[in-house]
Amino acid sequence: MAATLYTYPENWRAFKAQIAAQYSGARLKIASTSPAFTFGQSNRSPVFLSNFPLGKVPAYQGDDGFCLFESNAIAHYLSNDALRGSTPQASAQVLQWVSFADSEIIPPASAWVFPTLGIMQFNKQATEQAKEEVKRVLAVLNQHLNTRTFLVGERVSLADVTVVCSLLWLYKQVKKSLFYFFYPNRARFAGCHVNLKQFLAFNNFSILSESISVLLFKIVISLAKKFAEMQPKKETPAKKEKGSKEGEKKKEEKKATPAEEEMDECEAALASEPKAKDPFAHLPKSSFIMDEFKRKYSNEDTLTVALPYFWDHFDREGFSIWHSEYRFPEELTMSFMSCNLITGMFQRLDKLRKNAFASVILFGANNDSCITGIWVFRGQDLAFTLSDDWQIDYESYTWRKLDVDSEECKTMVKEYFAWEGEFKHVGKPFNQGKIFK
Repeated sequence: MAATLYTYPENWRAFKAQIAAQYSGARLKIASTSPAFTFGQSNRSPVFLSNFPLGKVPAYQGDDGFCLFESNAIAHYLSNDALRGSTPQASAQVLQWVSFADSEIIPPASAWVFPTLGIMQFNKQATEQAKEEVKRVLAVLNQHLNTRTFLVGERVSLADVTVVCSLLWLYKQVKKSLFYFFYPNRARFAGCHVNLKQFLAFNNFSILSESISVLLFKIVISLAKKFAEMQPKKETPAKKEKGSKEGEKKKEEKKATPAEEEMDECEAALASEPKAKDPFAHLPKSSFIMDEFKRKYSNEDTLTVALPYFWDHFDREGFSIWHSEYRFPEELTMSFMSCNLITGMFQRLDKLRKNAFASVILFGANNDSCITGIWVFRGQDLAFTLSDDWQIDYESYTWRKLDVDSEECKTMVKEYFAWEGEFKHVGKPFNQGKIFK
């Protein structure tokens, strides 16, 4: 009979225990979804609280009734001697890096990432300070890994497991931050670990691998460019006199622009990166001009001008309409935090704006709310799968494609665009809305 690990879906703290069990061979059953376990309900029950007084997850219960809370303790218990450190010195070093992850990585990473998730309000000064702290911590990791593949010894230990899991949010939420160019050793370390089979048992770690691939590609491009610049230029035969003045003129204009050598490594890598392909390039041209509708919506009355324009010009073949609903309403607490969740998603979808429009609404009040929305996308499929940059948030929502000719669709579009109506499908009062345009 297997022991049980209680958690919620995609909990990176629980991943530590799951990976440790993969290495040690411990049998572990994951209870993260209904009916086995519903976060916010099951962990508040008297039975759960009798075993785990804080009501927090992950929480471990063995088939013999032995219970543990705190993710590091659970991961340690499920590990074998190789993971824990086979000598007193190695064991102490493992504990050192586990503590390092908890005290040095997680606090600044949380301060940086939480506003992007809507968990806390954005504060520019606090975020900038958190970024500097993260850079300092990663510099320590980078230096340590300069001559090593693993944090402790010559094989994976609980130190590696803990540190990689602690970095997961950073990769997932802010993976395109420029400072990542400066830490190739840390990237090599994380890339090595997330490609081991025990790590790959969890889909979230493909995010790490993907990010590292992007990182390494940019570094290689940057180095290749520098190498090319260092090579002596071959003399080219003189061109015909005709047009030579024009050529000299162009050269002078080039010199007038900012010199490339003034760019730092980050800018050089970004400048040398090939232009991204338009995710919608495969679709035929549409007669519906999204920008024109957005101008009508922003500057004129919604019900008398913008809405009639939308239906008069809407291209049923070139666009589709979708209803979204946040999958974890039990996790929504304060209204401003829920609104930050919506705003954060919009910010991360910035490059989708040209081909999409959405009205997303928070219904209800503090500790009793839900988030639903109406989205208009270019094409007949969900747009998020067309670009890796757009996939961070959409799995937190359920998506239903609407029949554009149905009365249900017309009613929902009217209510969501105007932010008024009965909203019969929701059952909670309108609180506030956000427009993606």
